[in-house]
Amino acid sequence: MALAKRLAAEAVGTALLLAIGGGAGIAAQRLAAGDAALALLVSALVGATGLAVLILTFGGISGGLFNPVLTLAEAWHGKLRGDHVAPYIVAQVAGAVAGVAVVHGMYGLDLTMASQAARTGTGQWLGEFVATFGLLCVFIGCGRSRPVVAPFAVSAYVMAACWFSSSSAFMNPALTLARAIGEAGALRLVDVPAFVLAQLAGAGTATAIFLWLHGAPRGAAQRGG
Repeated sequence: MALAKRLAAEAVGTALLLAIGGGAGIAAQRLAAGDAALALLVSALVGATGLAVLILTFGGISGGLFNPVLTLAEAWHGKLRGDHVAPYIVAQVAGAVAGVAVVHGMYGLDLTMASQAARTGTGQWLGEFVATFGLLCVFIGCGRSRPVVAPFAVSAYVMAACWFSSSSAFMNPALTLARAIGEAGALRLVDVPAFVLAQLAGAGTATAIFLWLHGAPRGAAQRGG
């Protein structure tokens, strides 16, 4: 598959992922009549369902990654060419920002107002580390042993992480950066670097462990362009 088609799939898929998750979050808050638990349940369920559908839709083209830490893990495992990593991440970040812009447009929110939602501290960073660590465990483990069910396993884990993680389980540097933009932002721009570092640390730890558990992929032939 040509690289341009893969990048387009990653950009469009990531944009739709942010549109689904962000739109569901706003709609749930408006419709739940102040019931925070119900709003979280609905937005997590819709977001996870959307993720599974998007992985199935775009997976055959680009891998359906939509997340820089998954992109780095695929490259580390030899399943993605090294020179494709940066273009993938750029496409994912661009798609995430576009998805947030679409959500703001749909709900008439201001995209130029930076979020003031503070998310900082050891508890938040540890929560993000643990959530991302678990995501990579499921992504790599199921991808190696049960690839047919991997999209559903990843989506189920994402929904669970939305509930158990102290950080609300962003688990995605592109999403984290995009969610700091605009009136409906979920965290301040100044809090993004620490979250991304925690995500990278969690992802790197899980990837290293699974490389040891499974060993290097046989014939880790890197994908052509």
